[in-house]
Amino acid sequence: MEILKPENQVDHPARAREDAGWQHFLRDLFETIGLALVLFALINTLTARVRVDGFSMLPTLRDGELVLVNKLAYRFSSPARGDIIVFRSTTNTDMELIKRVIGLPGETVQIGGGRVLVNGQALNEPYIHASPNYSGEWHVPPGYLFVLGDNRNDSSDSHSWGFLPVENVIGKAMLIYWPPPDWAMIDHVRMALAAP
Repeated sequence: MEILKPENQVDHPARAREDAGWQHFLRDLFETIGLALVLFALINTLTARVRVDGFSMLPTLRDGELVLVNKLAYRFSSPARGDIIVFRSTTNTDMELIKRVIGLPGETVQIGGGRVLVNGQALNEPYIHASPNYSGEWHVPPGYLFVLGDNRNDSSDSHSWGFLPVENVIGKAMLIYWPPPDWAMIDHVRMALAAP
């Protein structure tokens, strides 16, 4: 004679195992999503990713390259001459630009005769595309930087729009990560001032 079990008692151990399996799966899924969100927030706090648009930083950076930026680089220090920095534009707040630091607060930058001088001393600049074909003199005020593109004659930079407030600096360009053949650490030339 067959004994029938009430419906709620049928295969109780198997159903409990199935429920425990789903609970374990959902807990793992939520932990994975939570960890991914924490890592995403942490990475975005420490770094930024920017795309090079245009030719103002040739030959150092090319149009279309993607660059990783260290947002903490200047938390405890200041930009140095030769650093390649990413900053918010002074003319369009929705735009981020990338240029090289040339003049620091309190310095005088002179451009003429195809040379860049800081405080009367010429910079040795092996990284530029061509010598600048313009001239001028700028006295960098406190709290500001003078920045130029490496492609001096095809760059919208401090020689055309003025000084960069230090507070606009987002971070220091560190790594070209796209396209893969261009992968490289960015060389921040420590520009020594030549003797006058």
